[in-house]
Amino acid sequence: MKLAVGLIFGSQVLIADGVHNAGDVFATAAALVSMVISKRPPDEDHPYGHGKAEVIGAGIIAIVLVLAGFYMGYHSVVALTEPPHKAGVLVLLAAFISLIWKLWLYFYTMKVGKRNNSSGLVATAYDHLADVYASLAAVAGIGLAMIGDHYDIRILTYGDPIAGILVAFLVLKLAIHMGRTSVDVLMEKNIDDTQMEPIVQLVQSVPEVKRIDRIRAREHGHYIIVDVRVGIPGQLTIQEGHDIAKKIKQSIRDANPLVKEVMVHLNPWYENET
Repeated sequence: MKLAVGLIFGSQVLIADGVHNAGDVFATAAALVSMVISKRPPDEDHPYGHGKAEVIGAGIIAIVLVLAGFYMGYHSVVALTEPPHKAGVLVLLAAFISLIWKLWLYFYTMKVGKRNNSSGLVATAYDHLADVYASLAAVAGIGLAMIGDHYDIRILTYGDPIAGILVAFLVLKLAIHMGRTSVDVLMEKNIDDTQMEPIVQLVQSVPEVKRIDRIRAREHGHYIIVDVRVGIPGQLTIQEGHDIAKKIKQSIRDANPLVKEVMVHLNPWYENET
């Protein structure tokens, strides 16, 4: 709808926004496929599961947003060098309908994505948010252009391409944020302190744990994997050590439903150690 109206009336911001939405079809398809793959159980080739497929899908969406941002920015700058097109009510209506529709999609998708801890759905929601920015800027730019046409204020007649440049900047900023988040997960960055601190406290609360030698936790798509090395009394039996490791695992998983796997390594500890 936006592409058709934009091409008929020569609205650069509406054409750019329409192309962006066309890219959304590809991006959403990538997110859908990645989410289906991420739900597959672990197998011989992927013993840690397929959770990172969602992160790859989010990265693809970020790339689509970058391309859309540059496209929108380029054509909006070109439009500034040409005579302004006359804005029409139909162009404004198309942008307004898109704004309402995308705003609803953003809130709905973000709600479902957070409820299921799905990075792919959250990325799709942010893509919808970029569309909200685009449609909002389009409404403002087209509205200013109409005012400029009506009152013969030349600077306002360029409101459409100026809005397109603003939209391009916002979309690129959002794409960079999404891309950085995806790279952090793929590079197995440690989870943030607000998530890590409760896990540390849980491990320390186990009476037999005398020290924490190392603790790491990383996101693996829609779940978290924790690695911990702890010191326990060296005179304990293998069975007692096994029970302690099981207790650590269970306490972490019970407290944090996002944690899917906990790997515990036991080191001997003696009372005379410094």
